[in-house]
Amino acid sequence: MARFRSLALVAGLALLGVAAVTLVPAIGQAPKYGGMLNVMQREDPPQGFSIHETSTISTVWPGMPCLSNLVIFDPLKKQESMDTIIGELAEKWSWQDNYRNLVFFLRKGVKWHDGQPFTSKDVKYTFDMVREAKEAPAKLRINPRKDWYSNVDNIEAPEPHTVVFHLKRPQPSLLMMLASGYSPVYAAHVPVANYRTGCIGTGPFKLKEWKRGEYIDFVKNTDYFVKGRPYLDGMRYVPIKDRATKFAAMQAGRLDVSFPGDESRTIAEQVTKAEPRIKLTIAAQNVNDNMLLNVTKPPFDNVKVRRAISLAIDRRGAVQAVHQGGGIVGASLAPRPHGVWGLLEKDLAQLPGYGKAQEDKAKAKKLLAEAGFGPSNPLRIEMVTRAIPIYLDLSSFIIPELKQVGVEATLRQIETAQWHPLVTRREYQAGPNLTGIGPDDPDANFYENYACGSPRNYTYYCDEQVMKLIDQQSQELDPKKRLQMVMNIQKKLEEDAARPMIDWRLLYNLQWNYVRNLVPHQSIYNWGRMQEVWLDK
Repeated sequence: MARFRSLALVAGLALLGVAAVTLVPAIGQAPKYGGMLNVMQREDPPQGFSIHETSTISTVWPGMPCLSNLVIFDPLKKQESMDTIIGELAEKWSWQDNYRNLVFFLRKGVKWHDGQPFTSKDVKYTFDMVREAKEAPAKLRINPRKDWYSNVDNIEAPEPHTVVFHLKRPQPSLLMMLASGYSPVYAAHVPVANYRTGCIGTGPFKLKEWKRGEYIDFVKNTDYFVKGRPYLDGMRYVPIKDRATKFAAMQAGRLDVSFPGDESRTIAEQVTKAEPRIKLTIAAQNVNDNMLLNVTKPPFDNVKVRRAISLAIDRRGAVQAVHQGGGIVGASLAPRPHGVWGLLEKDLAQLPGYGKAQEDKAKAKKLLAEAGFGPSNPLRIEMVTRAIPIYLDLSSFIIPELKQVGVEATLRQIETAQWHPLVTRREYQAGPNLTGIGPDDPDANFYENYACGSPRNYTYYCDEQVMKLIDQQSQELDPKKRLQMVMNIQKKLEEDAARPMIDWRLLYNLQWNYVRNLVPHQSIYNWGRMQEVWLDK
């Protein structure tokens, strides 16, 4: 009976979606076909191409060209919103029953890179696996975004080219999360483990070869479902860990595009000054610096101690020292103009850690004394962090900040492959951390990073009242009411020092001037598909 109800629902739809990809290049910019794009890569992708098992751009960036989503943010538009979502594997979509049912009509004739046909079974397989449905035929080894789909009651594939997401309650933002680069569709006939070493997708490029430590090569998918795309013959992603080496290679012309998030303001300005043919684009990253405090272990089960740590860190000092001014202070959602939902400056100033630095440090000492720590009994903690430069830069700032309030911190570096499993298991005491959010939407952030039981809630902060507030804002259809609810949640999270926010990073993207149509968005996780990119040379 459920199947027939769904078919009746589908038959009566008033279509609200849009045609898939109908992008037109700007006047005077007739694209050229051919050429190889050489792309900077920070490291070998830790989870290979298994985007659903990753929490790092190191996997998303080289994985996106191989895969496709149901919907995606328009690659040629910098600002991301509901209005910039276009179809990819889905041609049309429609919300029904007051945002409780989301129906997708899929493209026909789409093939996986191995020649197998793409159908609605692949969509159901993928998202049943991600949400860990009881009937899911496969399981992810790491599942950081399980809670993005906690509101999905069931997924139905009534026809080969129709799929229906049935929700427990209204949730308009589900479409935003499905449009993120974090949300590709996997092939149901390919074991999920295979994506850790290879990639069978429906995307514009096919994986040719991954030689660890040297390169990841892609070739043009001549059967790509968007007519006339991609323009490039192929791409090579080159992993280079050393910061000086990778940007020297960029400046010398051996790389055409920088890796999103590794370009500090100082480095970017130095490169463009030395080589004017390299263009600099400043955008948002949707990545924040924060402190992980494991609330399951003393002393961070004490809110006074967590708040003291938050008060000790000079956020505006971090923007200058760590990012050379290339950041902005904000709470758990990105502030304007880089995001929509962040707290305003006047609201931030009332929260612990966002006032005058010396006054906040004095408050931190007082709270630590109340918790039993002081000169004769200093708080000693081991901090862990990921062993890559952008994490180490942050750690080098935080350790002396904590020392000023009497906290003695040591640092242990963790290799990337072990970093996310370690914090997922919460086998740490504290740690300077970077958190990237797929789309700029509260649901993507709150359910992933603060929901009770979420795999990526690394601090294990859990407040049932906060969970109720998160659910309430998620189903609120009035944007103004939702914004106010979201602001109140952010204030509560900072007061509880759930995961003390430090700042939001800006992107200083570098591209040689012959690279066309690679447009940095407000989130580094959403613009790596590469189907529109071409070389003007």
